[in-house]
Amino acid sequence: MAKAFASQADLTDKPVTFAQLSDHAYAYTAEGDPNTGVVVGDDGVMVIDTQATPVMARDVIRHIRQVTDKPIKYVVLTHYHAVRVLGASAYEPREIFASQATLEMIRERGQADMDSEIGRFPRLFRSAESIPGLTWPTITFEGALTVWMGKLEVRLIHAGAGHTRGDTVVWLPQDRVLFSGDLVEYNAGIYTGDAQLAEWPATLDRLAALGPERLVPGRGPALMNAADSQRAIAFTRDFVTALFACAQEGVRAGKTLRQVYQDARARLDPAYGAFPIYEHCMPFDVTRAFDEASGIVHPRIWTAERDREMWQSLEG
Repeated sequence: MAKAFASQADLTDKPVTFAQLSDHAYAYTAEGDPNTGVVVGDDGVMVIDTQATPVMARDVIRHIRQVTDKPIKYVVLTHYHAVRVLGASAYEPREIFASQATLEMIRERGQADMDSEIGRFPRLFRSAESIPGLTWPTITFEGALTVWMGKLEVRLIHAGAGHTRGDTVVWLPQDRVLFSGDLVEYNAGIYTGDAQLAEWPATLDRLAALGPERLVPGRGPALMNAADSQRAIAFTRDFVTALFACAQEGVRAGKTLRQVYQDARARLDPAYGAFPIYEHCMPFDVTRAFDEASGIVHPRIWTAERDREMWQSLEG
């Protein structure tokens, strides 16, 4: 029997954890669902990734209000994916930050991604009717940007391509806390459908070199010490490296996408197969890896129609 498309059968809510990482940093996590970071500065709050809808963002706001009554001034988009950004309006922020590359990706494929992801993740897009439209940054940057929240230094860094070509991380040098977005995942499936796989490991090396003592990945639990933070980076690097190597070997051997998919599952299932959303991610992951190994450097745009055609060809 064919598997249910993407995460359409995933309808059970996950318990939320709101963990304090430092005097200024908190992590909103839920067993492999997209994480949200919170930074409490001297004069306000920054939210890093927003949840998928304004209605779902209200639960993040409820948790924030348990620890501070300071105004929510800033939202940071670590990248353009709809499940990360479409709840932004609920926070009524003064500014929305993103890398210039993320803005360009919103322009190029934001609407297609919104339509595609709502079909993939019905539970994560609860109350999708509350979404007012695409989320647009009000401030963009290249390289790095420092935001001072009173005396607290917050660095927004575009460390390089990986999960997308626009990924931003948020680094608190005073607290040594890193919010990685989906550049780092831990104990969860790793989505690479829009990735730059050849460049991703070097970007992870730059994050490792920061020496984080706490790390909030895009999915999975918050990491509460330096050793676990490095372990999460290695967890992601190992997957990305193995996935791309499998695709490169398959393309050189003249194998079909379906054959490469079967090879990748055989190689990666033993180490990663039990983690949340792995089954959802793998068809998209292998398709992108096959494309990049075949010379398609700029990821093709996913649409709702392309999603289902790919799923049927690999899982049907």
